[in-house]
Amino acid sequence: MSIEIANESGADVDSDTILAVARHALDEMGVNPLAELSVLLVDVEYMTELNHRWMDGDGPTDVLAFPMDEGSVDHGPGEGSGEPALLGDIVLCPEVAAKQAATAGHSTIDELALLTVHGILHLLGYDHAEPEEEAEMFGLQARLLESWRKS
Repeated sequence: MSIEIANESGADVDSDTILAVARHALDEMGVNPLAELSVLLVDVEYMTELNHRWMDGDGPTDVLAFPMDEGSVDHGPGEGSGEPALLGDIVLCPEVAAKQAATAGHSTIDELALLTVHGILHLLGYDHAEPEEEAEMFGLQARLLESWRKS
């Protein structure tokens, strides 16, 4: 599994933790071990621009996910091509994450871990637009984070 992390946010972030939680989530979800993931950490200004350009949102958001290839989930023998796949990009904003962490009563790195898993689930096709989708996605997100913390 190739996971590239680029911190362009100006914030001091524990990239090893983000890498570890991303690898755990991808392994647990059965993603092809040859898949590639990119994680980009950006400042509020750039996240605001991305959110406006791609989501028609106002202001910065915490995480954006840009899927690239639907062929990266390994569904077992005989399924998929076995070729390396670009899973996509996750963009995180540590400053927004820090504010959310303070509100939630946990650390910024815990919030960034949650957002990393959230972004990965979006790359894998999960969504939370409908109540039943939200229940499935957030339940899976909680299970992945819990199993990662125990590992």
